[in-house]
Amino acid sequence: MEKVGIVGYNQVKLYSDANYGRYEMIFEAVRGALDSAGLKKKDITTVVSATNDYYDGRTISNALTVEPGGGYLADESKVEMDGAHAVLYGLMRILSGNHKLAVVWGGSMASSFPYHTARLYETDPIWERPLAYVNDITSAGFQMRAYMEKFGVSAEDIAKIAVKNRKNAAKNQLALVEAQNPNLTVKDVLESEIYADPVTELMVAQPCDGVAALLLAPEKQALKITDNPVWVIGVGYNQETYYLGERDLSSSKSMELASKMAFNAAGVKNPLSEIDVAELFEAYAHEELILSEAIGFTEKGKGASLSSEIGGDMPINPSGGALGGNPPCATGLIRIIEAVKQLRGEANGYQVKGAEKAIASGQIGLCAQNNILYVLEGGN
Repeated sequence: MEKVGIVGYNQVKLYSDANYGRYEMIFEAVRGALDSAGLKKKDITTVVSATNDYYDGRTISNALTVEPGGGYLADESKVEMDGAHAVLYGLMRILSGNHKLAVVWGGSMASSFPYHTARLYETDPIWERPLAYVNDITSAGFQMRAYMEKFGVSAEDIAKIAVKNRKNAAKNQLALVEAQNPNLTVKDVLESEIYADPVTELMVAQPCDGVAALLLAPEKQALKITDNPVWVIGVGYNQETYYLGERDLSSSKSMELASKMAFNAAGVKNPLSEIDVAELFEAYAHEELILSEAIGFTEKGKGASLSSEIGGDMPINPSGGALGGNPPCATGLIRIIEAVKQLRGEANGYQVKGAEKAIASGQIGLCAQNNILYVLEGGN
């Protein structure tokens, strides 16, 4: 089977409240991705967007994004999930043999809609939604508490992840300014406002405004476009049960199964020794530990002992991760782009030396109900 390569990308800088329109932001992301690969609008054969009707405030919300997203006179459709899931759809379209260049873009403007209210539609409509006691905020507290109590992990261990990622974000010019803090301490994190006990505000990936785009092409076409493609060599995805009460929130079964699927496809036997860098969608600081354990970097409950800084045993989220900015529908897509940067040696200011193989993940649902994981390899 012909390989699929990532041949271009672009991300708009993240803002807590962007000072320009969403359609301009979409155009900038897609146009920039094409420019990065030296391509034109006419080269596009299919466009896959990642948006959400609830976030956009109308049905068929991609109807008005076709033109700025490059879909005019091209095959076009939408994935109402994370941008990383839209990449899977684009990957399938390329592998079908019907398309030579897929544009995948995702993003939203969290400043213009009630993000947490919209996410109530992820809960049970009969018992949970009317009272709103179970929601994306409170479920994060359930998840962190379950993890801490089962494995004896301290709040300080989790706060260290928030410190690491926000310090990393300070090196990333595209990260959310409010998320960047090179002087942050564990004490600062623990003493920030309570979000949902024991989660504090600085442990949370703040929803923000942003759009990102990348380009996919089949192997022969990819090699014509660039001499430095990044190959998608494995992908896996899985979803857990709908009800929180039926899940073990201290771990991530969906990520365990997704990573097994992705590593089998990529031929990865020992992820800790074979993967050079990881970009994981951690909606909360504690999720980075849970997900890294599910992937197999370390035993369950031992994620805090893993050296995940740049230059460590397994650099995780050198870009700052989702804690560096969390634009709904774009966050997982940005994780893939950041992994691509590492493999192409383009992560200025936070480059992991000698990165040749990377993973990147996306998620949706309460407590990372659905996970998707990519294994990527540099072209050189």
